[in-house]
Amino acid sequence: MLHHASARIRQATLTYSRIGLETQVLGANPQQLIALLFDGALAAIQRARLHLRNGNISDRGLAISKAIDIIESGLKSSLDHKVGGDLATKLVTVYDLAIQNLMLANLHADMQKLELAERLLRNIGEAWKVAAGISNTPASE
Repeated sequence: MLHHASARIRQATLTYSRIGLETQVLGANPQQLIALLFDGALAAIQRARLHLRNGNISDRGLAISKAIDIIESGLKSSLDHKVGGDLATKLVTVYDLAIQNLMLANLHADMQKLELAERLLRNIGEAWKVAAGISNTPASE
């Protein structure tokens, strides 16, 4: 009985979180959407760190895959190379480095590689938020 109540509370919390994120996305301008992508990737990396510490290989892989997908399909694909020029090219290099470190972290259960990818994204994300005039919010999903 307690298990069912706990599961319902967890599901309600996830639903509430999704609704909150959807509301943020629907009301966001392009700069805020990029900030949300950074937050989502960092949240996935934080989950991967927890799963790495707990030896949960499957969930670690899922969390790392989510972070990679956000970087590849969100952050990299949003770059405008015509407007961004050299900066956009350099960001692609940094994003590729973060992805490489995430893959190695998963392959070798390497906390240092995971933390390096996190630092890369956190530094760029914080710089983005400053440049876009967005208040710094904690990474969450």
